[in-house]
Order: sequence, then C-alpha cells, then structure tokens
Amino acid sequence: MTTITPKVKEILSWYESENPGVKANLFRLLTTGKLAGTGKLVILPVDQGFEHGPARSFASNPDAYDPHYLYKLAIEAGLNAYAAPIGSIEQGAETFAGQIPLILKVNSANSLTSGNIGDQAVTASVDDALRLGCCAIGFTMYPGSDSFYGMQEELAEMSKEAKAKGLATVVWSYPRGGKISKEGETALDIVAYAAHMAALMGANIIKVKPPKAMIDLDAAKATYEKARVPMETLAQRIEHVMQACFAGKRIVVFSGGEAKGTDALVDEISQIAKGGANGSIVGRNAFQRPKAEALELLSRIVQVYANAA
Repeated sequence: MTTITPKVKEILSWYESENPGVKANLFRLLTTGKLAGTGKLVILPVDQGFEHGPARSFASNPDAYDPHYLYKLAIEAGLNAYAAPIGSIEQGAETFAGQIPLILKVNSANSLTSGNIGDQAVTASVDDALRLGCCAIGFTMYPGSDSFYGMQEELAEMSKEAKAKGLATVVWSYPRGGKISKEGETALDIVAYAAHMAALMGANIIKVKPPKAMIDLDAAKATYEKARVPMETLAQRIEHVMQACFAGKRIVVFSGGEAKGTDALVDEISQIAKGGANGSIVGRNAFQRPKAEALELLSRIVQVYANAA
C-alpha cells in the first residue's frame, strides 16, 4: 500500500473542486517511479511521430519505432508516466497494463499540411483513455493562433468530460501566431501568459517550454520593468512561470526541447528544478539515444529532482 506523503497531500489539496477519481489519478502519477512521494515528475512523451514523421523521430535509434520499447524505457527508468497518441498506447496496452500511468494525447498536428494553421485535430476520446487504463488526457493548445478560440472550446468540453469520468487533464500550452513573434514564442512574458491560460482553463498539469530572458509583447514591457521581475537566470524565469500558475498551486512541467548534449540538458534541468518546477517531460532527448545512454540520462534527471525535493 502506498502511503501519502505530506508533499503529495499538499499538492492534492490545491485541486479543491476535483472529484475522488481525478485526485486518485493525480495521486497515482505522484506516487509512481523513483520520484514517488516527492511531488516531482519526470514523464516520457512520444508524440513526435505525428509532428515530425517516423524517420525524423526514430531513425537515430531504430528500436524506438516499436511502442513496446518506449513503454519499457519509461518503466525501466522509473518515470512517473508515459504519454503518447492512441495508436502507440494501444500497441502495448495489454502487455504493460497497470505498470506505469498513461497519458493519452488526444489531439495532434503534422508537418505535411501547408502553412502554419496553428491548430490540431482531435484524434482520440475520453472514453479511449478510460478503455486503455489511462490516468489523464493530454491536450495541446496554441495561445495566439487564429484557431485558439476553437481549441479552447474543444479543451473545455474534453476536460469537463474527462474530469466527470475521473481522469486528470494535462495541457501542452504552446503559444504561437497572432501578436507573438517567432522568437517570442519562448519569451518570459509569453510562456508565463500561456501557462496562466492553461491554469485558467482548468488544467491539472501544465506543460510549457523553458522561457528565454526577453519580453515579447510591447504592452507587457513596462509592467515587467516597473515590477522588476527577475529574469537573468533560467531559475528566476521558471519561478515567475510557477508564480503565474496560481502562485505555484498547479503542477507545472517543462519540456526538454530540441536535441542537446547530456551535460547541457542536465544543467538546464538543474536550473528548472532550482526555480521550483514540478518536473520535466523529456521526449526526443531520451528516446533518440541508445537505450543505455537514455537510461543514464533519465537517471541523472530523476536525481536532479530528487535532490530538489
């Protein structure tokens, strides 16, 4: 029997309106793997096949074409959860049933469409997540895009259904389009705004990218200067993003981003942890490496958060 720790109890207390089913699934996420009970999370997401295609995603490590390999990687690394689209989760759902919490990614985009439409297609349902034994649905929204209002409405409906049926909601909040410059997609004010909107949408867990030391919106620059918001270090910027998520009362995890060296990634995650983040969601930087290297990297990341707990 898993005993609830004071930290997990505190985190669950933040979700005042959620029913026992949602809280049970959040509890499961927070009490699985090597970081169980610490309030910290490391998640393996593998939805890049939709976004970038199979070769760009898996050719550097052909073992990763097989969804069973990805399940095993997340389980052997002692991670909190594995997130993927419906087909990947179905291909392994029986073999690995109950062995690791699953997050069903319910919408996706691809790189074959023309232009930047700033939208994603809904590719799975809440009932699919229940059928497959998932603890949560995962939904991407693009604050700033021309399609954002429609995405908000889709998320509102799916999140309402998921919570009513006892599942948590994880929101990938990736700003783009509109008044946002390309470089500004990861500016501090934009990332904090996107994270805050995910919290306002009722997300139980929020995923954003690590922010850069810049302010993109002209309307925000005077406020940031007047308030003297610290932003020189990544840790300071992470702290501000956490503050934007109900004063740190939401679980926030940060993406691993594009491929980078092991030491560079661990150094970045050390700053993220120092800023008070709940964890990291690391995909390409893990599954594109040979398994032994991936396990070593994930072990180092887990240790960073264990030390920060």
